Amino acid sequence: MGTGQRTGNQILVQNARQALDQFKYEVAQEVGIANQIQGGYWGNLSSRDCGAVGGGMVRKMIQLAEQQLAGRTPTP
Repeated sequence: MGTGQRTGNQILVQNARQALDQFKYEVAQEVGIANQIQGGYWGNLSSRDCGAVGGGMVRKMIQLAEQQLAGRTPTP
């Protein structure tokens, strides 16, 4: 995707951008494709590999949300 074509997926909390980028690289490392990312450029990766990173991020975020919800006490 070109530089000027970014229209969606805006970060709602601007201070979270760096943490999300770090999270993305951690998941890429777990998937085993971090060595294919050169200088922050993801364009040489297949859609399948990028999807694996995105899917891994979503799974971990859902797991975290479920853990947080499980820890809540019901409100009367």
